[in-house]
Amino acid sequence: MDLENQTQETQFYRTIKTFVLRAGRMTPTQQKDYQELSGRWCIPYTDSHLNYTQIFNNTNPVTIEIGFGMGKATAIIAADNPDKNYLGLEVHRPGVGKLLGEIRRRSLENIYIVEHDALEVLEKMIPDGSVSGFHIFFPDPWPKKKHHKRRLVQRPNTDLITKKLVPGGYLYMATDWEPYAEFALEQLEQTPGLKNKYQGFAPHQEWRPETRFEEKGLDKNHVIRELFFLRQED
Repeated sequence: MDLENQTQETQFYRTIKTFVLRAGRMTPTQQKDYQELSGRWCIPYTDSHLNYTQIFNNTNPVTIEIGFGMGKATAIIAADNPDKNYLGLEVHRPGVGKLLGEIRRRSLENIYIVEHDALEVLEKMIPDGSVSGFHIFFPDPWPKKKHHKRRLVQRPNTDLITKKLVPGGYLYMATDWEPYAEFALEQLEQTPGLKNKYQGFAPHQEWRPETRFEEKGLDKNHVIRELFFLRQED
């Protein structure tokens, strides 16, 4: 694919949102936490690259979570790894409010939030070769065939994500939707610069806590599939 066609394809995908803004109501606690804490821990969307050192006041590696939902796993992972920095990308305000409350409750200093479309954030705000890892836990599977184009984990989105990773950095996805898992495995294996750390699906990474969506999937007897890919060394 030549550069012009690739650019046109990328622009086409950018017009297709990988999410739908649902009209979920915030609880009084979430609303309070959002009002009191968003000014401190939410970074406004801009068209310029982030300076991680200025934001986190250190040079620790940065991991980005795309679509953290209600932020349960996000907060636990950040609390378990104070020597790493975390940037959560989410568009649903109730989840943002919930995670802000967890940041306060756990006295976290190593996590910030951008409340905006993740693909636009990656394009405009995240420098190339600057991210040590991406977490994509239980993204919307868009099960209907006509909606497959909305799936996050597919090319050229995976090309963009790969470009943001440091050499040796990782992309870690988990899903309870088997067809999406197989689709994502195929797409990731076709993404230049990525290499599967395992043969096929990955074993469960013990450091990843259960998410609310995972609990719902297990209640429905869904099989949890995990994928773990590495950015190849240049």
